Formats: sequence, structure tokens, C-alpha cells
Amino acid sequence: MINVAVCGANGKMGQEVVKAVNASDDMTLVARIDIKDGEFATIKDAKESVKIDILIDFTQPRSIYENALYCLNNGINIVVGTTGLSDSQIEELKSISDKERVGCFIAPNFSTGAVLMMMFAKMASKYFKNAEIIELHHNQKKDAPSGTSIKTALMMSENNPDFTSGNSPETETIEGARGGTSYNNIHIHSVRMPGYIASQEVIFGENGQILTIRHDSMNRECYMNGVLMAVRYAYENRNFVYGLDNIL
Repeated sequence: MINVAVCGANGKMGQEVVKAVNASDDMTLVARIDIKDGEFATIKDAKESVKIDILIDFTQPRSIYENALYCLNNGINIVVGTTGLSDSQIEELKSISDKERVGCFIAPNFSTGAVLMMMFAKMASKYFKNAEIIELHHNQKKDAPSGTSIKTALMMSENNPDFTSGNSPETETIEGARGGTSYNNIHIHSVRMPGYIASQEVIFGENGQILTIRHDSMNRECYMNGVLMAVRYAYENRNFVYGLDNIL
């Protein structure tokens, strides 16, 4: 059995993860960690009381980096679902994971459908010179753009050096109207509104045609198969992985 701790256990995603772990035949929930009414307030508190094989983190952008550093430096394999890590932070976590031989699995999105959308977008980027991303989330999401959109843009950038081919010079009369500019000039537009869970569109343009690839998450249960898949992988392989696409 894999001994699993959940950090951010009382959050909306954390509660779903707790249910999924409890329903799994090969995992045991050994710690619910949350600063608000958790069995343990910190990862350190939990580590001193129970044996943790894997920690699953769904907390806040402001705390995930420190949480991951603590785990990797203390021999705790970690699965990260919290978004908001910078490229330099991800590189640092990879370096520590490789050095300490401790598993670190970071995924901006655990929905298999969303990951397939990202893979399809990477494939399509070979054939279209222009592309933009629109990501839509609930209005309690604290980071923008989403980790999924950033990862999608990164994957797309591997197949195309510039996604604004032929565009005229632009002047924004309202700052931010064209969204944020990411890898290889891919514009990302973030929408925050009640009613959404998580949605994303990748729009490709070429003379005479438009291709739109879209994924919608209707509830948080859709992420759980991917989370458990990542837990099993990190437990067995103890290496660094960025993105669920690497193990599908």
C-alpha cells in the first residue's frame, strides 16, 4: 500500500483527492494536512507523526514552492497539482529531485481530456502559423494565466518559432486587450467568472480556415484518475516529471 498525505485537504480539490485516495485499493490516506481544521497543520507536523510515501499538494500558489522544497529535501515524493510555479522554480525542483532521487510529479492539469487537448494542440502547431489561447476558470482561481495554458503554449512552441506570422503592428488602446504574450508570441487570454470550473480553447488560424481545440471540465472528479496515475508513477519511479502527457 502507498501511504498518501494530502496537503490542502479541506479545499475543493483536496476534498476530492481525499475521497479518491480512500476509494483506491492500493493507497492508504495517512494524513490530512490543512492550516484550517486539518489533522495536521503543516507537512513537518505530519512527517513527524506518520510515514508518508507520497504527498499530494493542492494548496496555494504562494506556498507550493516551499512545500515542494521541504518534501524533496526530506525524502517525501510529491505530486503537485497547485499551479503558479515559475520556470526557474520548476527547474530548481527538477535539480533537487534528480540529485536526491525523490519523485516530483508536477502537472498543470490532471484531466486526461485536457492533457489530450494539449497534445493535439502541439500536433496542430506544426501546420498553423498563428494561434492564441483562451482559458476560462472560476473567479476564485488566484493565478493567471492558468498553468494549463502555460504548459500548452510551451508544448506548442516546440513546433513553431512564431505564432503571430503576418500580424500587423498593434497598439492597445486598453492595456491588456491582447492578453499576455507567452512562448513564441502565443497570446493567452484569461477569463475569471462564476459558473466555470475550468475550460480552455486553443485557436489556430490559417488563410481560409480556423481550427479550435477545446476542453471543458464539468466537475473536479474528472481530475482524479490522473492524480492517482501520477501518485503510482511517482511512487514507482522516483524521478522528475512535468506534465501528465509524459506518462499517457
